[in-house]
Amino acid sequence: MTTAAPLRVALVGYGPAGSFFHAPLIAAAPGLHLDTIVTGNRERRAQARAEHPGVVFAGTADELWPRAAELDLVVLASPNRTHVPLATAALEAGLSVVVDKPLAATAAEARALAALAEDRGLLLTVFQNRRWDSDFLTLRGLLAHRELGEVHRFESRFERWRPQPKGGWRESGDPAEIGGLLYDLGSHLVDQALTLFGPVRTVYAESDVRRPGAAADDDDFIALTHTGGVRSHLWMSATASRLGPRFRVLGSIGGYVTYGLDPQEAALREGLRPGEGAGWGSEPEDAWGTAGTDETAWAVPSEPGDYPAFYAAVETALREGTPPPVTAWEAAAAIEVIEAARESALTGQAVTL
Repeated sequence: MTTAAPLRVALVGYGPAGSFFHAPLIAAAPGLHLDTIVTGNRERRAQARAEHPGVVFAGTADELWPRAAELDLVVLASPNRTHVPLATAALEAGLSVVVDKPLAATAAEARALAALAEDRGLLLTVFQNRRWDSDFLTLRGLLAHRELGEVHRFESRFERWRPQPKGGWRESGDPAEIGGLLYDLGSHLVDQALTLFGPVRTVYAESDVRRPGAAADDDDFIALTHTGGVRSHLWMSATASRLGPRFRVLGSIGGYVTYGLDPQEAALREGLRPGEGAGWGSEPEDAWGTAGTDETAWAVPSEPGDYPAFYAAVETALREGTPPPVTAWEAAAAIEVIEAARESALTGQAVTL
């Protein structure tokens, strides 16, 4: 590995996560080269060949391990059930790894992977891209400058109106698939809450399967009490016929409210790419949130969203040994909260961590 040559990346999986998020962001990173894509699907290979000319293909991840000396990084954008076994195999082959969220089904599995990576001296990080959402970066700036005073309540939502299940493993009721919204959208919401307000003391949750024909949770609520005193209320739903605010944050001198989602996911799904024009991740003025009180509210210019920062930080970590953008230990802490939320939803009781 040299600072002159791009780092060679193998991407496992070319479904929505691989094709819409990881492949474009890897390709847009100047210091990374998308070398290999692992997919056995003929249609996805044709799509990947058109979108990334010159890429090499493999049918299974097992074909990568004998080539470990030719690669610098493996990115796992494969189904959730494969994350732990494939990350383990990659680390044992001597390869650093990016894993799409969630890292694992249990905090114990996540911590075992973190320990294995440390033992091998390899990078292990988790793609928590929502840390680089426009609204999240804007909120972090407000908190850093204490614009809201002492925050006492953090409300955060990822809500959708999808009354008909799409099917597939994400909506499977099989626990081995690690599906449902608690692990899907909840992984983002919990990670953001922990990043902003630190460790959690108690967890209370409600979890429901509301859509006819659905088998996995599709309407969830989590209440967290952080050790620092902040209370986080998190909603994730596929059955929200009227959407609430993305963030409502209440502090001692003011609050912050914003609606709608960061524009980067929609841009990537439309085929737009970072660096292909000015204004990547920027929100129009009519999408800005407001801060203050009802009497003194003012518009807060949104910070541009910056998903490319994740892979830029991965490259720096690989070349210079700096900390990864998201640690596996942080991912394990979030999964511990999700496990507690599942227990609370089953028992109707708050869980103390």
